[in-house]
Amino acid sequence: MQHSLSTVFLDRATLDLGDLDLRALEAACASLTSYPGTTPEQALERLAGQQVAITNKVVIDRAMMQANPQLKLILIAATGTNNVDLQAARELGVVVCNCQAYGTPAVAQHTLMLMLVLITRFESYRQAVRDGAWQRSSQFCLLDYPIGELSGRTLGILGYGELGQAVGRLAEAFGMRVLVGALPGREQAGRPALAELLPQIDVLSLHCPLTEQTRDLIGAQQLALMKAGSLLINTGRGGLVNETALAAALRSGHLGGAACDVLSAEPPAEGNPLLDDSLPNLVITPHSAWGSREARQRIVGQLEANLCSFIAGAPQRQVNC
Repeated sequence: MQHSLSTVFLDRATLDLGDLDLRALEAACASLTSYPGTTPEQALERLAGQQVAITNKVVIDRAMMQANPQLKLILIAATGTNNVDLQAARELGVVVCNCQAYGTPAVAQHTLMLMLVLITRFESYRQAVRDGAWQRSSQFCLLDYPIGELSGRTLGILGYGELGQAVGRLAEAFGMRVLVGALPGREQAGRPALAELLPQIDVLSLHCPLTEQTRDLIGAQQLALMKAGSLLINTGRGGLVNETALAAALRSGHLGGAACDVLSAEPPAEGNPLLDDSLPNLVITPHSAWGSREARQRIVGQLEANLCSFIAGAPQRQVNC
């Protein structure tokens, strides 16, 4: 097969840390020009003359597409499509394809890790050893912080696609009972509504997309419905949780702990209420749940497959049909 499409990767450093094999992707392109990152001001110039654009977080809007009529294909090196104007691409005849389900094992294990860190008070004990508390102990062990078990507890999941199901399987392996809640605005037979789900569960894990219906899905009212001492895990999208309300629920002691891999603005701006070091039993990870080498290599494989399927006339994972 002859490959005749020149390609630019606008923000390769968001994906490749120098540890990935890009040979198959490079072979599928007539040429591949890569930039570690691209500012909005640079994007228009770097798209010039290119038939394929690969982007993770660089915005490609209508004006950029109109200024580059030779652009045929946009490959998103992620699942989210909010950085590309899909309607403009459809109207201008540009195919847009994303990557899907590449991070399921990585995000699922990260979710369980966060649960374990919270319920075992891992960070508190780690800091106690660093501070010398164990060394000063009058007995062989230090049990200053209450340790719980996942076994026998009930996990509520919102968003039960491939990722939510993977988390459910891992939770069941730890002896947890899994309840799947209904998302707002969806008819989901057999799944309790949010107000019915929250009082029944010990841990809530979020895996749903961020839409107008799910923005601030978990606010002060919903947190108040959760059991005293329960845990909240968010590896979905930052906007699913009202961060001010979450900080208040932690400070009051009503919530036993929370862990977030995502925040409403990323990288987080100063003043985010969840970046206050005084919040008890809160764990923040820097949107890193998806980032295993294996998951990132799967993205490369999907980029190459998406490009080759487009060249063959049968685009796959197209998001602007």
